[in-house]
Amino acid sequence: MMLALASRNIWRNKRRTLLTLTAMVVSSSLLILALGVFSGMLDDMLSAATEQYRGHIVISVPGYQQDREMFAAFAPDADLIADLGKRREILGISPRLRGFGLLSHAHSTYPAELLGVRPNDERQVTNLADHLVAGSYPAPQAQSEALLGRELAKKLGVMPGDELVFVTQAADGSIGNDLLTVTGIFATGDAVHDNNLVLVPLPWLQRVLVMEGQVHELAMRIEHPRDAGGMANQLNTSLPAKLAATAWGALMPELQEAILSFDASRLVVATILYLATGLGILNTFYMSVMERTREFGVLMALGMRCWQIRMLVLTETLIMGLVALTVGCGLGGLMTMYMQRVGIDLSEHLTPITYAGSTILPRLHAANELGNYLLPAALMLIIAVLAGWLPARRAARLQPAAALRED
Repeated sequence: MMLALASRNIWRNKRRTLLTLTAMVVSSSLLILALGVFSGMLDDMLSAATEQYRGHIVISVPGYQQDREMFAAFAPDADLIADLGKRREILGISPRLRGFGLLSHAHSTYPAELLGVRPNDERQVTNLADHLVAGSYPAPQAQSEALLGRELAKKLGVMPGDELVFVTQAADGSIGNDLLTVTGIFATGDAVHDNNLVLVPLPWLQRVLVMEGQVHELAMRIEHPRDAGGMANQLNTSLPAKLAATAWGALMPELQEAILSFDASRLVVATILYLATGLGILNTFYMSVMERTREFGVLMALGMRCWQIRMLVLTETLIMGLVALTVGCGLGGLMTMYMQRVGIDLSEHLTPITYAGSTILPRLHAANELGNYLLPAALMLIIAVLAGWLPARRAARLQPAAALRED
């Protein structure tokens, strides 16, 4: 009976109810879309920082990630790599050697970071192959091929097929130098990578640096990047004492703080938006209670208790909240899916922004995450019930005799 009475009372004034429902639906759907776009921006930042260069987790000699000391290298154990590869959550492992030196072409010379990799392994960890603007990705059996950033290529004046001279100090104190052939050029939008980074074959760099069989790190890509911290701690319990696993959050604490602050930020945004919606719900039910004062008096005279009157009004607000939530989640989900698949490209009007060690790309696209629905849903129901509490309390405190005399 309570549900039947509540449903009937909601639609007694259809215009007012529809206006309130519209405000609730619009606020919840727009909030879901906004949270989805915000999640998409954070995913872009995380992807730019980890999947273009660093990886989600790196295994190296303790301290190497801080000072990049050339001699902090190790010989990768085949059994260790095989054991890591058996883990379902690890999607790729790439051994790397890092070197710094000078690249020259014709009359141009610039400093650069050379990252020695196995091309097939590196493609499983980073996505530079998806950012090619000229040429091709190095072949699996490449001998002396180079993939470099677009800005560095412009400064050197090279195109695919041109030769480069690399000069550096080798591990034995000698001067290491050799020729490289440009096979491709990438553009990530990250100024640091596009201006300095060069991918070269791992055996070639090991030979030039006189570090045969040595690497500086094992970079890994995992299934759930935001769980990298816990997984790194788990790996550290089984790694040899001379090695340590470091998650992207420890390498880029500013980015980790930016992502962790997202939960607090979206709670603040959701609360502000729903407080305005709550005022509309409060107004609707106060008007409804005032119009039905005589009806409440009749119900109480017939034996309905105060708590039942209160529950009746709260049931009405809860029904409206559930209806608005169902429609709002559906509409918000559709808009989020559209932004996820299509998005809005702003590259013609904006340039990439470097923030917290990562790059915010000039585009709007959404990420479909469960949390972006649960927060608006929970807050909508809470705000609806709170907004209905004052009208319900007023209705429950009515005196039957006085209520029956109301016009």
